[in-house]
Amino acid sequence: MNARHLITAAAIGLLTIGSASIATASNCGSSHAKTSESKSTMTMAGTTADANIVETAVAAGSFNTLVAAVKAAGLVETLSGEGPFTVFAPTDAAFDKLPDGTVEALLNDKEKLTSILTYHVVAGDVRAADVVKMKSAQTVNGQYVSIAAKSGNVMIDNATVVKTDIETSNGVIHVIDEVILPAEDDIVETAMNAGSFNTLVTAVKAAGLVETLQGEGPFTVFAPTDAAFAKLPDGTLESLLNDKAALTQILTYHVVPGRVLASDVVNINTAETANGQTLSIDAGNGGVTINDAKIVQTDIKTSNGVIHVIDAVLLPSERM
Repeated sequence: MNARHLITAAAIGLLTIGSASIATASNCGSSHAKTSESKSTMTMAGTTADANIVETAVAAGSFNTLVAAVKAAGLVETLSGEGPFTVFAPTDAAFDKLPDGTVEALLNDKEKLTSILTYHVVAGDVRAADVVKMKSAQTVNGQYVSIAAKSGNVMIDNATVVKTDIETSNGVIHVIDEVILPAEDDIVETAMNAGSFNTLVTAVKAAGLVETLQGEGPFTVFAPTDAAFAKLPDGTLESLLNDKAALTQILTYHVVPGRVLASDVVNINTAETANGQTLSIDAGNGGVTINDAKIVQTDIKTSNGVIHVIDAVLLPSERM
């Protein structure tokens, strides 16, 4: 699906970027290449680029698959629009890494293709110098890409930025070596597939919260593992599973409205939960704690939010 995703990302990104929602996300970051390459640019005439994103991609000769996808999705006009847009563009070689048949399948699944393409586009003109200061960036898809500097390279999710700041008349292109994919599973599906949140999933079902946590969101869930639930006194879990009101109160105390990434968590001291009560957050040398629980894994992306894993069950004040 990587190849399909790249094609979709370019096409959808262009299409979505033309919408008003893109303007809202224009301050978000995008992918970035090695610092040593950050000065490399491509212009069509002097210091001002005359070619738009689509024309620049066509002229480059190394984005044929992406261009084909954009055309198939009917996004040429959008990506040729005013913008500005920032596109993290997979090369033909990046698409070639996808399993056989992936690109063809995506070209016949417009909805999925659009989701992938918009995940490669960030609203606004985001240059390499800005990207290196960021830990994440919201895409036109609505989900966030992770940004990290590793061994002299800049990573956008699992892709390495190999060239930056290719100027166009309506934005900028950063070249990446992999197709990046948005999360397809929602919070509940992600928890079920993980295999380490069986008790939490059982509790969510017992409280009748499955449909809510599969909704649009976004939500941030501080998810206790099975081992965390096992720390509760004997009989506590069984009692809660038979007390829907109390169970709902506890579970919603683990949910914060909005998408709060780890980079945000470390900069806040409290967070209001869906329960209505407030969590205490402490970022120290020993890690980040939510009340008395330690965060042991962060930023598990889902289609409607993010999950942070904790090692203890959080209890609202009425039950403490």
